[in-house]
Amino acid sequence: MTSTAPADVRPDPPESPGDRSLREFGYRQELHRSLGRYASFAAGFSFISVLTTVFQFFAFGYAFGGPVFFWTWPVVLIGQLLVAACFAELAARYPISGAIYQWSSRLSNLTFGWFAGWIMVIGQIVVVAAAALALQMVMPPIWSGFQIVGGDPAPTSATGAANAAVLGVILLALTTLVNVVDNRVMSVINRVGVTAEIIGAVLIIVLLLTHSERSPGITFHTAGGDTGLFGALLVGSFTAAYVMIGFDSAGEMSEETRNPRRTAPRTILTALGAAGLLGGLIVLGGLLAAPSLTDGKLGVDGLSYVLTSSLGDGVGRLLLADVVVAIAVATLAIQTAACRMLFSMARDGQLPFAGRLAKVNPRTGMPSAPAVVVGVLAAALLLLNFASPEAFLAIGTTCIVMLYLAYAMVTGPLLVRRLRGTFTVEGADETGRPLFSLGRWGVPVNALALVYGLFMTVNLAWPRAEVYDPAGGHWYFQWFTVLFLLVTVGVGVLYRLTRTQGLRSAAETALPLPETTH
Repeated sequence: MTSTAPADVRPDPPESPGDRSLREFGYRQELHRSLGRYASFAAGFSFISVLTTVFQFFAFGYAFGGPVFFWTWPVVLIGQLLVAACFAELAARYPISGAIYQWSSRLSNLTFGWFAGWIMVIGQIVVVAAAALALQMVMPPIWSGFQIVGGDPAPTSATGAANAAVLGVILLALTTLVNVVDNRVMSVINRVGVTAEIIGAVLIIVLLLTHSERSPGITFHTAGGDTGLFGALLVGSFTAAYVMIGFDSAGEMSEETRNPRRTAPRTILTALGAAGLLGGLIVLGGLLAAPSLTDGKLGVDGLSYVLTSSLGDGVGRLLLADVVVAIAVATLAIQTAACRMLFSMARDGQLPFAGRLAKVNPRTGMPSAPAVVVGVLAAALLLLNFASPEAFLAIGTTCIVMLYLAYAMVTGPLLVRRLRGTFTVEGADETGRPLFSLGRWGVPVNALALVYGLFMTVNLAWPRAEVYDPAGGHWYFQWFTVLFLLVTVGVGVLYRLTRTQGLRSAAETALPLPETTH
């Protein structure tokens, strides 16, 4: 086991009951602290965005798992609640932007934490692209005029994939603009969008359940494929796994949240709980209200097909319009979270062009450069859709794996600290009440969270040809997730080595030269 250099260790701050501000961690308050409890909840809920993700991946889950894929939902929800409970503790103790990077580096060391932050921010950029692609699932069904490229709107077709990229780039341009303007504008859009999404989700659930065509017993049926029940559940879990990520965004916004030590832990858990409940009921309602489970449409068009067929074109399209709002707000929230991660790492001098990326506009309270970087990189990823329709699924699954791995890089060091007895949650929040703590349940909850996270990471990244390369002949799509992860880590290693060498050379240059004797 290698020893850790003292310069690589990030010690806990000294207790300072009279000053619980960012100065405790060595930072100045630059971001505007203007978000209340509902805005903090909205940050986590809009990243999860059940309407965006369920509509985007319902067809995939049903195509591979059949109706039984519904049961993967409560399993994934329980697993993610275990992770969220650990994150809630950390949000109370370390209310800093760039949550995953900050938490991991303070639980382990700066190098390990840097890689957690690096993997997380790359994953977030991919999530931004994947969320923007979701427009293709709902806009053409609302009006055929939204199919700008070609005539086939199916996201797996060449024209559908290309059109998804076009719509996604337009959306990214708008969200980048909002992320530059002002955090109050962003907060208002987020709150209004989340409220509309919750209302829309409830209406969809009620309407689907009141238009049921079959009983809930159908959820025990499989698709009848060759993978068997266990294989169907493993692949079917992708839908739930993709939906229930991003709840840590409430922690990402801690420096902009009032009373973050009290607010963030609770909004992390409530955002995930609310999204998990609503999403599960939407999935169940879609299975019960679908006109047919065997005509093939449910595995291609997903919930858009159910809404327009079961509820009529008028009501169906109105609800789909609400989904468009949810997708736009989700893309905005995910981009914001990625911006805060870049800002946090740059503020510590841990990224190229750190000075520019860490600069906050004093008028708007927003780090503008990270927003542009995230928007441009996400738009570049969307261009993969022009190359092949399979890129749609490759992009979506890659981002899930990246986030799950980054989460494990927090729960892993946290468990080690617990077992060593060096992690405690003591002190009070801004209102004088005890900080959120798992107490004696910390070790078992943390251990289960880590095992679950590692299992899902392997499950999602496993190079299944029938999932990632169904047409055959494209080995790089089958291995896309693994290759993307290896490239991400490789680039990170190369940067760290180059940076270390540069710092060493600078230090040697700065040393006084020895005197020469003649």
